[in-house]
Amino acid sequence: MAHSLYSLLARLDAGKYHYTLSRNRPDSILVSFTFVGERTEIDVFDDGHMEVSRFKGNEDIVGDEAFILNLIEQNEKEDGA
Repeated sequence: MAHSLYSLLARLDAGKYHYTLSRNRPDSILVSFTFVGERTEIDVFDDGHMEVSRFKGNEDIVGDEAFILNLIEQNEKEDGA
């Protein structure tokens, strides 16, 4: 039986969905993909279980370069950086 990660990737490949893989935790692989108005992140753990997070919203433009620089600055202040 295939590991759930490979089954998930095969399903995404079959649907011709673009996805990225990353490793942010030592015990899982993060699979991220985007549909219109939604970003989905799936942590697939070494034991095969999955944890899914969905981020929904409209895709309105909310700012420009100054906006993102201000957002980064605010985050650094909150983090104490």
